[in-house]
Amino acid sequence: MSVLSDFTKALQAGAISVIDLTAPLSSSTPVIQLPPEFGQTATFELEEISKYDDRGPAWYWNNFRSGEHTGTHFDAPNHWATGKDLGDIASVPVERLIAPAVVLDFSARVADNPDFLVEIDHIKEWQSQHAPLPDGGWMFVRTGWDARSSSQAEFVNADENGPHTPGLSGDCVRWLAEETPVIGLGVETVGTDAGAAHSFDPPFPCHANLMGNGKYGLTQLQNLAQLPPTGAVIIAGPLPIVTGSGAPARVLALVER
Repeated sequence: MSVLSDFTKALQAGAISVIDLTAPLSSSTPVIQLPPEFGQTATFELEEISKYDDRGPAWYWNNFRSGEHTGTHFDAPNHWATGKDLGDIASVPVERLIAPAVVLDFSARVADNPDFLVEIDHIKEWQSQHAPLPDGGWMFVRTGWDARSSSQAEFVNADENGPHTPGLSGDCVRWLAEETPVIGLGVETVGTDAGAAHSFDPPFPCHANLMGNGKYGLTQLQNLAQLPPTGAVIIAGPLPIVTGSGAPARVLALVER
């Protein structure tokens, strides 16, 4: 039997589960909110073209409007100034769209502190208990934040001081981007950076370091609680928008039962 034939039979037999990590796209999908002096991303919108009527008697279809970074999406290197010459979303090698992933669970810590930051020692401790970070794979950070995805206010979790959402410290993300073999970082929050990252020195270290090292981000993931710490394979399919800085993506996980 060939490898692909064995794989197909395992899927059909239920020996491999397919878990959808994608947030549904609708007008209520939370979006990042920047200070008012900056340009803002669009919420998702549908515009009906026809629906079995005189505009098209046998068919239903829509135009849609969306930001590249709305909903579950894939960040390309050119999303940030540090990676502006390192490739757009359409040039991400297809081999990178299927990769292993590990899941580090910090949901209990985040329940007590929404501003929780992952540090290098947290990752090293996890590796000592599980496995090295995967060469050519993803590191996913589970925080339980996907439970807030039905509410813009709860998801952004902002007050007069700005958003309060978990993420990685500046030192941690520099280490992740420069000294580990992962291709990128996946999170459940609206962006890869912590809510307070605007005040970090330098600001927004996840974007600056990941993009600047030719790595990627996956954001607004859901259902990470259904994945094991190691062993999942991720299929991430962004729209190949030419010159685009990112795109909405359908993200699936394959997990052996």
